[in-house]
Amino acid sequence: MSPRSASVNAELRRRSRERLLQAAVELVDERGYEATTLSDIADRAGSARGLVSYYFPGKRQLVQSAVHRLMHRTLEEALEREPHTDDGSERMARAIDAILGLARDRTVLMRQHMAGLLQAEGFVQCPEQKRLAELLRDTVARHGSGDVDADYPMLRSHLMGAVYAMVLPKVPMPFAAMRSELFARYRLDCGLGLPPAPPSASGGACRTDLSRFFATGGKNCGQPKGPGTAEG
Repeated sequence: MSPRSASVNAELRRRSRERLLQAAVELVDERGYEATTLSDIADRAGSARGLVSYYFPGKRQLVQSAVHRLMHRTLEEALEREPHTDDGSERMARAIDAILGLARDRTVLMRQHMAGLLQAEGFVQCPEQKRLAELLRDTVARHGSGDVDADYPMLRSHLMGAVYAMVLPKVPMPFAAMRSELFARYRLDCGLGLPPAPPSASGGACRTDLSRFFATGGKNCGQPKGPGTAEG
């Protein structure tokens, strides 16, 4: 049997990494961060435990990369949904609804993510985080910003603050209130965007399949449409 080519090996490594990202999101969403181990993630992904360390320095970095993947693909899906539009206000509304929708529908996951950002390492500069930053910067630019370098961090802080308020245990701010606040701040009509569907009767946890956000199929499946070079 001839050895695998470099391109085949690269594809196998890519798929392994994608499976680990998906498994991390699913397990933390189901169990919480502390109750999820790297061995659990490896088992769910069908990978060897040692392979996790090959791709990620530790659990915090893996989970943060996984959540950033979910965020950037959710945002990308919202921005590019039909009917496609280049209208800056509509795109800003879609971006706000997408991020707040994750806080509402994936409360445990986003709570753990926010807690992780307060750790010493802060943002992990991974490809997933850079792609998320790129999409948000583009949203700010299309909304008419005259200074994207100043306005992008402000949008990011507004979204993070809203998510934090929505995932606080026992005293969460409701989705509608945070949406109204951000829509007013960015002078958006309430009819813009696409608010997420009401949460299920199981307490707001959204159990839809996440596989479309993790490219474990064809070579180009789920890859970004542009270069992910923006810094967070």
